[in-house]
Amino acid sequence: MTTPALPRLKLPLGIQNLHEIREGGYYYVDKSGMAVDLIEAGKYYFLSRPRRFGKSLLVDTLKELFEGNQALFTGLAADSRWDWSKRHPVIRISFAG
Repeated sequence: MTTPALPRLKLPLGIQNLHEIREGGYYYVDKSGMAVDLIEAGKYYFLSRPRRFGKSLLVDTLKELFEGNQALFTGLAADSRWDWSKRHPVIRISFAG
C-alpha cells in the first residue's frame, strides 16, 4: 500500500511578504525562532547579507511579530515564544524602489 503524495507547494520566488507566503500556499522554512532570538539577545544589527538572501523577508517577519499578528505564526517556533499580548508600532523604510 502506498502513501498518498502530499500536495506540492509553490516556491515563493521574489515574494518578500510573510503574509503572502503563509496564506498563499508557498514553501516556507521557519526561521521565526531565530528572529525571536535576535530580538531577545541583542541591541542593534546590521544586515549585510548578499542580494536575494532573505533580508526583506526577515524584516517583514520582525514587523509581523512586533505588530502581534499571531495567526501568521500558528505552528511556527515563534508561536509559543512570543508575548502576543503586546503590540508595538512599526516604522519600515524601504530603499528598494
